[in-house]
Amino acid sequence: MFNHPMRFAKFVAFLTLMIAGLSSKALAATDSLLLKKINTLAATVGKSLAPDKRTAVYNIEVKEGAVPEVTVETTLPQAVDSLRAAFSKAGIKTAITPKLLPDSAMGDQRYAVVTLSVANNRHTPSHGAEMMTQMMMGTPVELLKKQGGYYLVRSPDFYISWVDHDALAIMDAKAFNDWKAAPKLIYTADFGFSNAEPTMKSLRVSDLVKGNLFKLIAKEKGFYKIAYPDQRIAYIRTEEATDYQNWVSRPNPTAEQLLSTAKTFMGVPYLWGGTSLKGVDCSGFTKTAFFLNGIIIPRDASQQVLVGEPVDVFEGDTVNFQKSVKNLLPGDLLFFALAKGKVPNPRITHVAIYMGEGRFIQSAGRVKINSLDPNAADYAPSQALTMMSARRILPAIGTTEIIRVDQHPLYTAPK
Repeated sequence: MFNHPMRFAKFVAFLTLMIAGLSSKALAATDSLLLKKINTLAATVGKSLAPDKRTAVYNIEVKEGAVPEVTVETTLPQAVDSLRAAFSKAGIKTAITPKLLPDSAMGDQRYAVVTLSVANNRHTPSHGAEMMTQMMMGTPVELLKKQGGYYLVRSPDFYISWVDHDALAIMDAKAFNDWKAAPKLIYTADFGFSNAEPTMKSLRVSDLVKGNLFKLIAKEKGFYKIAYPDQRIAYIRTEEATDYQNWVSRPNPTAEQLLSTAKTFMGVPYLWGGTSLKGVDCSGFTKTAFFLNGIIIPRDASQQVLVGEPVDVFEGDTVNFQKSVKNLLPGDLLFFALAKGKVPNPRITHVAIYMGEGRFIQSAGRVKINSLDPNAADYAPSQALTMMSARRILPAIGTTEIIRVDQHPLYTAPK
Protein backbone atom coordinates (compact mmCIF):
# COMPACT_ATOMS: atom_id res chain seq x y z
CA MET A 1 0.00 0.00 0.00
CA PHE A 2 2.82 2.40 0.86
CA ASN A 3 5.33 1.32 -1.76
CA HIS A 4 5.20 4.86 -3.11
CA PRO A 5 7.25 7.24 -0.86
CA MET A 6 4.94 10.18 -1.53
CA ARG A 7 1.84 8.21 -0.45
CA PHE A 8 3.56 7.16 2.79
CA ALA A 9 4.56 10.73 3.60
CA LYS A 10 0.99 11.93 3.04
CA PHE A 11 -0.37 9.19 5.33
CA VAL A 12 2.07 10.11 8.10
CA ALA A 13 1.06 13.75 7.82
CA PHE A 14 -2.65 12.82 7.93
CA LEU A 15 -2.12 10.60 10.97
CA THR A 16 -0.21 13.37 12.75
CA LEU A 17 -3.04 15.81 12.16
CA MET A 18 -5.61 13.31 13.47
CA ILE A 19 -3.61 12.70 16.64
CA ALA A 20 -3.16 16.44 17.14
CA GLY A 21 -6.87 16.96 16.65
CA LEU A 22 -7.78 14.25 19.12
CA SER A 23 -5.28 15.65 21.64
CA SER A 24 -6.69 19.17 21.34
CA LYS A 25 -10.24 17.83 21.78
CA ALA A 26 -9.19 15.90 24.86
CA LEU A 27 -7.42 18.98 26.21
CA ALA A 28 -10.50 21.11 25.54
CA ALA A 29 -12.66 18.58 27.39
CA THR A 30 -10.22 18.60 30.28
CA ASP A 31 -10.20 22.40 30.35
CA SER A 32 -13.99 22.48 30.33
CA LEU A 33 -14.16 20.13 33.31
CA LEU A 34 -11.48 22.12 35.12
CA LEU A 35 -13.29 25.41 34.56
CA LYS A 36 -16.53 23.85 35.76
CA LYS A 37 -14.80 22.66 38.94
CA ILE A 38 -13.25 26.10 39.50
CA ASN A 39 -16.63 27.81 39.15
CA THR A 40 -18.30 25.26 41.41
CA LEU A 41 -15.70 25.75 44.16
CA ALA A 42 -15.92 29.53 43.78
CA ALA A 43 -19.71 29.40 44.08
CA THR A 44 -19.44 27.25 47.22
CA VAL A 45 -17.08 29.76 48.85
CA GLY A 46 -19.41 32.60 47.86
CA LYS A 47 -22.47 30.85 49.26
CA SER A 48 -20.65 30.34 52.55
CA LEU A 49 -19.18 33.82 52.98
CA ALA A 50 -21.58 36.01 51.00
CA PRO A 51 -25.00 34.33 51.02
CA ASP A 52 -26.80 37.67 50.61
CA LYS A 53 -25.74 39.65 47.54
CA ARG A 54 -27.62 42.67 48.89
CA THR A 55 -25.04 43.13 51.66
CA ALA A 56 -21.80 41.73 50.23
CA VAL A 57 -20.06 41.78 46.84
CA TYR A 58 -18.53 38.54 45.59
CA ASN A 59 -17.96 38.36 41.83
CA ILE A 60 -15.76 35.78 40.11
CA GLU A 61 -14.29 35.98 36.60
CA VAL A 62 -12.32 33.02 35.25
CA LYS A 63 -9.96 33.31 32.27
CA GLU A 64 -8.77 30.16 30.52
CA GLY A 65 -5.08 29.34 30.22
CA ALA A 66 -2.42 26.80 31.10
CA VAL A 67 -2.93 28.18 34.62
CA PRO A 68 -6.50 29.56 34.84
CA GLU A 69 -6.68 33.18 36.02
CA VAL A 70 -9.35 33.89 38.63
CA THR A 71 -10.29 37.50 39.39
CA VAL A 72 -12.16 37.98 42.68
CA GLU A 73 -14.04 41.25 43.19
CA THR A 74 -15.32 41.35 46.75
CA THR A 75 -15.98 43.37 49.89
CA LEU A 76 -14.75 40.39 51.92
CA PRO A 77 -10.93 40.09 52.16
CA GLN A 78 -11.31 36.66 53.76
CA ALA A 79 -12.97 35.41 50.57
CA VAL A 80 -9.63 35.51 48.73
CA ASP A 81 -7.89 33.35 51.35
CA SER A 82 -10.86 30.95 51.45
CA LEU A 83 -10.79 30.61 47.67
CA ARG A 84 -7.04 29.91 47.64
CA ALA A 85 -7.52 27.27 50.33
CA ALA A 86 -10.38 25.62 48.43
CA PHE A 87 -8.37 25.42 45.19
CA SER A 88 -5.30 24.13 47.01
CA LYS A 89 -7.30 21.42 48.77
CA ALA A 90 -8.76 20.34 45.43
CA GLY A 91 -5.29 20.25 43.84
CA ILE A 92 -6.18 23.00 41.38
CA LYS A 93 -3.47 25.45 40.34
CA THR A 94 -4.81 28.94 39.64
CA ALA A 95 -3.55 32.52 39.54
CA ILE A 96 -5.85 34.57 41.79
CA THR A 97 -6.13 38.33 41.34
CA PRO A 98 -8.03 40.04 44.19
CA LYS A 99 -10.02 43.23 43.52
CA LEU A 100 -10.98 44.34 47.00
CA LEU A 101 -13.71 46.91 47.53
CA PRO A 102 -13.64 49.82 48.28
CA ASP A 103 -11.76 50.21 44.99
CA SER A 104 -8.32 51.75 45.51
CA ALA A 105 -8.79 53.72 42.27
CA MET A 106 -11.08 56.11 44.18
CA GLY A 107 -8.18 57.30 46.32
CA ASP A 108 -9.31 59.19 49.42
CA GLN A 109 -12.85 59.75 48.13
CA ARG A 110 -14.41 56.87 50.07
CA TYR A 111 -17.55 58.48 51.53
CA ALA A 112 -20.59 60.44 50.45
CA VAL A 113 -23.78 62.00 51.82
CA VAL A 114 -27.09 62.05 49.94
CA THR A 115 -28.00 65.50 48.61
CA LEU A 116 -31.54 64.88 47.25
CA SER A 117 -34.72 64.73 49.33
CA VAL A 118 -34.96 61.11 48.19
CA ALA A 119 -32.31 59.34 46.09
CA ASN A 120 -33.06 56.26 44.00
CA ASN A 121 -30.78 53.23 44.39
CA ARG A 122 -30.55 50.88 41.40
CA HIS A 123 -29.71 47.22 40.87
CA THR A 124 -27.22 48.11 38.12
CA PRO A 125 -25.57 51.43 37.12
CA SER A 126 -28.33 52.59 34.79
CA HIS A 127 -31.31 54.97 34.97
CA GLY A 128 -33.48 52.19 33.56
CA ALA A 129 -32.43 49.58 36.11
CA GLU A 130 -34.71 48.22 38.83
CA MET A 131 -35.01 50.49 41.87
CA MET A 132 -33.82 48.46 44.85
CA THR A 133 -34.25 51.03 47.62
CA GLN A 134 -34.06 54.75 48.38
CA MET A 135 -32.05 56.97 50.71
CA MET A 136 -33.11 60.28 52.21
CA MET A 137 -31.07 63.48 52.23
CA GLY A 138 -28.28 63.38 54.78
CA THR A 139 -27.86 59.60 54.64
CA PRO A 140 -24.12 58.80 54.92
CA VAL A 141 -22.73 56.02 52.71
CA GLU A 142 -19.49 54.20 51.95
CA LEU A 143 -18.36 54.31 48.32
CA LEU A 144 -17.24 50.94 46.98
CA LYS A 145 -16.48 51.74 43.33
CA LYS A 146 -17.42 53.99 40.42
CA GLN A 147 -18.73 52.98 37.02
CA GLY A 148 -19.67 55.66 34.52
CA GLY A 149 -21.84 58.20 36.30
CA TYR A 150 -22.79 55.84 39.13
CA TYR A 151 -21.31 54.81 42.46
CA LEU A 152 -21.74 51.45 44.13
CA VAL A 153 -22.57 52.40 47.73
CA ARG A 154 -23.12 50.69 51.07
CA SER A 155 -25.77 52.45 53.17
CA PRO A 156 -26.13 52.38 56.97
CA ASP A 157 -28.43 49.32 56.76
CA PHE A 158 -25.52 47.54 54.96
CA TYR A 159 -27.48 47.45 51.69
CA ILE A 160 -25.34 47.64 48.52
CA SER A 161 -26.70 49.32 45.39
CA TRP A 162 -25.92 51.83 42.63
CA VAL A 163 -26.61 55.56 42.95
CA ASP A 164 -26.31 58.37 40.39
CA HIS A 165 -23.35 60.64 41.26
CA ASP A 166 -25.65 63.68 41.07
CA ALA A 167 -27.43 62.41 44.20
CA LEU A 168 -24.25 62.39 46.29
CA ALA A 169 -21.77 64.81 47.84
CA ILE A 170 -18.45 62.94 47.58
CA MET A 171 -16.09 63.35 50.56
CA ASP A 172 -12.74 62.23 51.88
CA ALA A 173 -12.44 61.04 55.49
CA LYS A 174 -11.80 64.53 56.90
CA ALA A 175 -14.74 66.17 55.13
CA PHE A 176 -16.95 63.24 56.10
CA ASN A 177 -16.00 63.49 59.78
CA ASP A 178 -16.54 67.26 59.65
CA TRP A 179 -20.04 66.65 58.30
CA LYS A 180 -20.81 64.14 61.06
CA ALA A 181 -19.52 66.48 63.78
CA ALA A 182 -21.34 69.58 62.52
CA PRO A 183 -24.54 70.79 64.24
CA LYS A 184 -27.46 69.50 62.19
CA LEU A 185 -31.24 69.60 61.88
CA ILE A 186 -33.68 66.85 61.00
CA TYR A 187 -36.73 67.75 58.96
CA THR A 188 -39.87 66.75 60.90
CA ALA A 189 -42.69 68.07 58.70
CA ASP A 190 -44.17 65.50 56.33
CA PHE A 191 -43.34 67.51 53.19
CA GLY A 192 -42.01 70.96 52.39
CA PHE A 193 -39.50 73.11 50.54
CA SER A 194 -36.37 75.06 51.28
CA ASN A 195 -35.96 78.58 49.90
CA ALA A 196 -33.06 80.72 48.70
CA GLU A 197 -33.92 83.52 51.16
CA PRO A 198 -35.63 83.65 54.59
CA THR A 199 -39.04 84.15 52.99
CA MET A 200 -41.47 81.69 51.45
CA LYS A 201 -41.78 83.99 48.42
CA SER A 202 -38.14 83.47 47.41
CA LEU A 203 -36.94 80.89 44.88
CA ARG A 204 -37.20 77.30 46.04
CA VAL A 205 -33.96 75.36 46.46
CA SER A 206 -35.44 71.86 46.74
CA ASP A 207 -38.31 69.78 48.06
CA LEU A 208 -38.00 68.07 51.46
CA VAL A 209 -39.48 65.06 53.23
CA LYS A 210 -39.59 63.92 56.84
CA GLY A 211 -36.23 62.49 57.88
CA ASN A 212 -33.99 64.75 55.74
CA LEU A 213 -30.80 65.94 57.47
CA PHE A 214 -28.80 69.10 56.84
CA LYS A 215 -26.21 71.29 58.54
CA LEU A 216 -27.40 74.15 60.76
CA ILE A 217 -25.73 77.52 60.11
CA ALA A 218 -27.90 80.09 61.88
CA LYS A 219 -31.42 81.13 62.85
CA GLU A 220 -32.95 84.18 61.14
CA LYS A 221 -36.46 85.70 61.21
CA GLY A 222 -38.33 82.48 61.94
CA PHE A 223 -36.12 80.49 59.57
CA TYR A 224 -33.15 78.18 59.93
CA LYS A 225 -30.27 78.88 57.58
CA ILE A 226 -29.01 75.48 56.46
CA ALA A 227 -26.29 73.95 54.32
CA TYR A 228 -26.91 70.88 52.20
CA PRO A 229 -24.25 68.15 52.08
CA ASP A 230 -23.15 69.59 48.71
CA GLN A 231 -22.78 73.09 50.26
CA ARG A 232 -25.95 74.63 48.80
CA ILE A 233 -27.37 77.21 51.18
CA ALA A 234 -31.11 77.45 51.88
CA TYR A 235 -33.70 78.45 54.47
CA ILE A 236 -36.46 76.41 56.12
CA ARG A 237 -39.12 77.46 58.61
CA THR A 238 -38.14 76.76 62.22
CA GLU A 239 -41.36 74.87 62.99
CA GLU A 240 -40.53 72.30 60.30
CA ALA A 241 -37.29 70.97 61.79
CA THR A 242 -35.72 70.08 65.12
CA ASP A 243 -32.22 69.80 66.54
CA TYR A 244 -30.67 66.58 65.30
CA GLN A 245 -28.64 65.90 68.43
CA ASN A 246 -31.72 66.13 70.65
CA TRP A 247 -33.64 63.91 68.24
CA VAL A 248 -30.95 61.25 67.91
CA SER A 249 -30.17 61.01 71.63
CA ARG A 250 -33.76 60.25 72.72
CA PRO A 251 -34.48 57.03 74.62
CA ASN A 252 -35.37 53.96 72.58
CA PRO A 253 -38.86 54.34 71.10
CA THR A 254 -41.95 52.82 72.64
CA ALA A 255 -44.49 50.85 70.64
CA GLU A 256 -46.84 53.83 70.87
CA GLN A 257 -44.23 56.13 69.31
CA LEU A 258 -43.45 53.64 66.54
CA LEU A 259 -47.14 53.18 65.68
CA SER A 260 -47.79 56.91 65.84
CA THR A 261 -45.11 57.37 63.18
CA ALA A 262 -46.43 54.45 61.12
CA LYS A 263 -49.94 55.92 61.05
CA THR A 264 -48.66 59.17 59.51
CA PHE A 265 -48.07 57.06 56.36
CA MET A 266 -51.74 56.10 56.02
CA GLY A 267 -52.79 56.22 52.38
CA VAL A 268 -49.25 56.67 51.03
CA PRO A 269 -49.05 54.65 47.78
CA TYR A 270 -47.05 51.45 47.46
CA LEU A 271 -43.81 51.99 45.55
CA TRP A 272 -41.36 49.17 44.84
CA GLY A 273 -38.09 50.19 46.52
CA GLY A 274 -39.70 53.23 48.19
CA THR A 275 -38.63 54.35 51.67
CA SER A 276 -40.20 57.79 52.16
CA LEU A 277 -43.56 59.51 52.45
CA LYS A 278 -43.48 59.85 48.67
CA GLY A 279 -44.08 56.10 48.40
CA VAL A 280 -43.07 52.93 50.26
CA ASP A 281 -42.91 49.22 49.69
CA CYS A 282 -43.75 46.90 52.59
CA SER A 283 -40.27 46.69 54.14
CA GLY A 284 -39.42 50.27 53.17
CA PHE A 285 -42.42 51.25 55.30
CA THR A 286 -41.31 49.27 58.36
CA LYS A 287 -37.67 50.33 57.95
CA THR A 288 -38.60 54.02 57.71
CA ALA A 289 -41.04 53.88 60.63
CA PHE A 290 -38.12 52.65 62.75
CA PHE A 291 -35.62 55.12 61.27
CA LEU A 292 -37.86 58.11 62.03
CA ASN A 293 -37.65 56.92 65.64
CA GLY A 294 -33.85 56.77 65.53
CA ILE A 295 -33.43 53.04 64.82
CA ILE A 296 -31.82 51.35 61.80
CA ILE A 297 -33.08 47.87 60.86
CA PRO A 298 -32.31 45.76 57.76
CA ARG A 299 -33.81 46.89 54.47
CA ASP A 300 -35.86 43.96 53.11
CA ALA A 301 -38.52 41.72 54.68
CA SER A 302 -36.40 38.59 54.11
CA GLN A 303 -33.61 40.31 56.07
CA GLN A 304 -35.79 41.81 58.81
CA VAL A 305 -37.18 38.35 59.62
CA LEU A 306 -33.69 37.26 60.69
CA VAL A 307 -33.33 39.81 63.51
CA GLY A 308 -35.08 40.40 66.82
CA GLU A 309 -36.78 37.76 68.94
CA PRO A 310 -39.27 35.15 67.63
CA VAL A 311 -42.88 35.26 68.84
CA ASP A 312 -44.96 32.06 68.81
CA VAL A 313 -48.27 32.52 66.94
CA PHE A 314 -48.73 29.04 65.47
CA GLU A 315 -50.65 25.84 66.13
CA GLY A 316 -48.80 23.37 63.95
CA ASP A 317 -48.27 25.12 60.62
CA THR A 318 -51.28 27.42 60.93
CA VAL A 319 -51.53 30.86 62.48
CA ASN A 320 -53.79 30.66 65.52
CA PHE A 321 -55.70 33.92 65.98
CA GLN A 322 -56.26 33.50 69.73
CA LYS A 323 -52.60 32.63 70.28
CA SER A 324 -51.54 35.62 68.16
CA VAL A 325 -53.65 38.05 70.19
CA LYS A 326 -52.29 36.55 73.40
CA ASN A 327 -48.59 36.51 72.47
CA LEU A 328 -48.09 39.44 70.10
CA LEU A 329 -47.33 42.96 71.34
CA PRO A 330 -47.80 46.25 69.51
CA GLY A 331 -44.67 47.07 67.52
CA ASP A 332 -43.89 43.44 66.62
CA LEU A 333 -43.22 42.70 62.96
CA LEU A 334 -45.34 40.12 61.12
CA PHE A 335 -43.90 38.27 58.12
CA PHE A 336 -45.64 36.61 55.22
CA ALA A 337 -44.76 34.36 52.26
CA LEU A 338 -46.95 34.41 49.17
CA ALA A 339 -45.86 30.87 48.28
CA LYS A 340 -46.73 29.38 51.69
CA GLY A 341 -48.16 25.90 51.22
CA LYS A 342 -47.02 25.78 47.61
CA VAL A 343 -43.26 25.23 47.94
CA PRO A 344 -40.96 24.06 50.77
CA ASN A 345 -39.35 26.85 52.80
CA PRO A 346 -41.05 29.72 50.95
CA ARG A 347 -39.25 33.05 50.79
CA ILE A 348 -40.54 35.88 52.99
CA THR A 349 -42.12 38.44 50.66
CA HIS A 350 -44.11 40.80 52.91
CA VAL A 351 -43.93 42.46 56.33
CA ALA A 352 -46.29 44.50 58.52
CA ILE A 353 -46.31 46.12 61.97
CA TYR A 354 -48.62 44.65 64.59
CA MET A 355 -50.89 47.15 66.36
CA GLY A 356 -52.72 45.02 68.93
CA GLU A 357 -56.06 43.14 69.06
CA GLY A 358 -55.26 41.29 65.85
CA ARG A 359 -54.78 44.42 63.75
CA PHE A 360 -51.70 45.40 61.75
CA ILE A 361 -50.56 48.24 59.51
CA GLN A 362 -48.94 47.46 56.16
CA SER A 363 -48.02 48.84 52.75
CA ALA A 364 -50.00 46.77 50.25
CA GLY A 365 -51.32 48.89 47.40
CA ARG A 366 -51.21 51.73 49.90
CA VAL A 367 -50.47 52.00 53.61
CA LYS A 368 -53.56 50.70 55.41
CA ILE A 369 -54.74 48.87 58.52
CA ASN A 370 -56.02 45.30 58.39
CA SER A 371 -56.87 42.46 60.77
CA LEU A 372 -56.01 38.82 61.30
CA ASP A 373 -59.50 38.30 62.79
CA PRO A 374 -61.75 36.42 60.31
CA ASN A 375 -64.77 38.21 61.81
CA ALA A 376 -63.37 41.74 61.39
CA ALA A 377 -64.54 44.04 58.62
CA ASP A 378 -60.92 44.73 57.66
CA TYR A 379 -59.88 41.06 57.72
CA ALA A 380 -57.02 40.36 55.28
CA PRO A 381 -57.21 36.67 54.29
CA SER A 382 -54.21 36.97 51.96
CA GLN A 383 -52.05 37.89 54.96
CA ALA A 384 -53.74 35.67 57.56
CA LEU A 385 -53.26 32.59 55.37
CA THR A 386 -49.67 33.35 54.36
CA MET A 387 -48.20 34.46 57.70
CA MET A 388 -44.90 32.73 58.37
CA SER A 389 -43.29 34.41 61.35
CA ALA A 390 -43.42 37.19 63.94
CA ARG A 391 -40.45 38.96 65.49
CA ARG A 392 -40.12 41.31 68.46
CA ILE A 393 -37.77 44.16 67.53
CA LEU A 394 -38.07 46.88 70.18
CA PRO A 395 -36.46 44.98 73.12
CA ALA A 396 -33.66 43.85 70.76
CA ILE A 397 -32.42 47.37 69.96
CA GLY A 398 -28.63 47.30 70.25
CA THR A 399 -28.30 43.72 69.01
CA THR A 400 -26.98 42.69 65.59
CA GLU A 401 -28.43 44.84 62.78
CA ILE A 402 -30.88 46.71 65.06
CA ILE A 403 -28.81 49.82 65.66
CA ARG A 404 -29.50 53.22 67.16
CA VAL A 405 -28.58 55.99 64.72
CA ASP A 406 -26.38 57.64 67.37
CA GLN A 407 -24.40 54.40 67.71
CA HIS A 408 -23.84 53.77 64.01
CA PRO A 409 -20.27 54.58 62.82
CA LEU A 410 -21.52 56.19 59.59
CA TYR A 411 -23.49 58.75 61.62
CA THR A 412 -21.18 59.33 64.58
CA ALA A 413 -18.03 61.43 64.45
CA PRO A 414 -14.87 59.99 66.04
CA LYS A 415 -14.07 61.48 69.45
